[in-house]
Amino acid sequence: MITITLSQQSLPSLDSNLSIPTYDRNAIKHGIIHIGVGGFHRSHQAYYIHQLLSKYKDLDWGVCGIGLRESDRKISNVFTEQDCLYTLIIQHPNGVDDCEVIGSITDYVLATDAPQDAINKMAHPDTKIVSLTITEGGYNFSSSTGKFDFDNPDVQHDLQNPAQPKTVFGYLTASLRKRREQDLAAFTILSCDNIQHNGNVAKQMLLSFAKKQDKDLADWIAQKVCFPNTMVDRITPVTSEPAMKLLEENYNLQDEWPVVCEPYIQWVIEDNFSNGRPPLEKLGVQFVPDVTPYEKMKIRLLNAGHSVLAIPGALHGHPTINACMEDEVFSTFMRQFMDQEATPVLGTIEGMNLTDYKNSLEERFSNPNIKDSVSRICSETSAKLPKFLIPTIIENLESGGSIKYGTFILAAWCYYSAKGVDFNNEPLEIIDARKAELHKAAEQYQEDKLSFLNISDVFGELKSNERFVAEYTRLTHAIYTSMDVRSIMSSISADKGTL
Repeated sequence: MITITLSQQSLPSLDSNLSIPTYDRNAIKHGIIHIGVGGFHRSHQAYYIHQLLSKYKDLDWGVCGIGLRESDRKISNVFTEQDCLYTLIIQHPNGVDDCEVIGSITDYVLATDAPQDAINKMAHPDTKIVSLTITEGGYNFSSSTGKFDFDNPDVQHDLQNPAQPKTVFGYLTASLRKRREQDLAAFTILSCDNIQHNGNVAKQMLLSFAKKQDKDLADWIAQKVCFPNTMVDRITPVTSEPAMKLLEENYNLQDEWPVVCEPYIQWVIEDNFSNGRPPLEKLGVQFVPDVTPYEKMKIRLLNAGHSVLAIPGALHGHPTINACMEDEVFSTFMRQFMDQEATPVLGTIEGMNLTDYKNSLEERFSNPNIKDSVSRICSETSAKLPKFLIPTIIENLESGGSIKYGTFILAAWCYYSAKGVDFNNEPLEIIDARKAELHKAAEQYQEDKLSFLNISDVFGELKSNERFVAEYTRLTHAIYTSMDVRSIMSSISADKGTL
């Protein structure tokens, strides 16, 4: 049997068991321009919009994707070949796979080839929202000061060449300038990145850039553009070859870049928009006045929980998050971290039952079909732990709460950074922009037991806290002498006095 290549023309020929778009994709307006079309955007925001188009035929809210980097050429080529269609594979814990062709993205612009086309798309009267998944690094702020990095060569280029931008800030500023000149309403800038107060960060960085380039325009942006904070959640691992084979074997379909994700999905958005918004509340999206409590809940439980599993998991030799959860020592440790250290600092969150939420996290992390790699979760730990884990330790130090679980993860991270191999002497895949700096600090452990804590923009003032130092010293010594994180985790969970 000949495999069918995914495209608009081939949709009627696809397996009848495969769900396909039922709306007229040619009639869709691009109410949303999305910068940074990756797997997460396609499993989350684009999926929600697909549901809106399917159930309510609200065709004003289609998506046009934009890629700003040369590395976006692959997705551009795939979208060109497949008419921006792709298959979403939702993998349930019981082994069932729900597959659906998503059609909410109907155009894509590779801005490196056509910068003016990208600007025109954002400046078009149909555009109401420009959304972002550009990763934390895309916001171009200094990790030490939090301020916009004007030393970035691409930023310097954009300041001098406003019509030929390279950065997201250059493109946003150019398109907003054009909208102001045409007397069009400003669009909303909707960050969907996994950083705290993502809307506030986007606003601060854009205004910093715009003030340098055009102060009058910056004042207009400050008055007219809304930057709602959001909390987004759906585990979306990197697409693997088996996912593509699954489509070929089960549906006789060739999709060059499907997306795999878990069933769970959540989106919380501050209801603060410049120029209208899609009625996503019909699909379960929560619109709230302040996203901060939900954001804190997710970061302190889900994101921190991932790291609590992944760092010792990498040292022990567990390849995936679900493999960690299959190990009762690891799953018990993670749940007790959430119960004893994270939950006490969260407070009450309207509409959320924290026990139910933590139970759902255990189920999600245990999903044997997702197989999220520990190396992916460990990537860029130096950017993650100062936001996900260390604030919980600091708040528990202030309140007199437990710190042993979180402190153990920092101790394990020291060994991980120093050695670069697990306890089976297998090399670790360490992906971190500060890898060399972390290694240099951690490898001095034998001469200075607190050397790793000297990276002040990561660890803050923890080194000066006597209680923390005592616990950290005890736990690093245990790791370096026993070479067995699993036994230490078991001992911590059992609350034994000595290790």
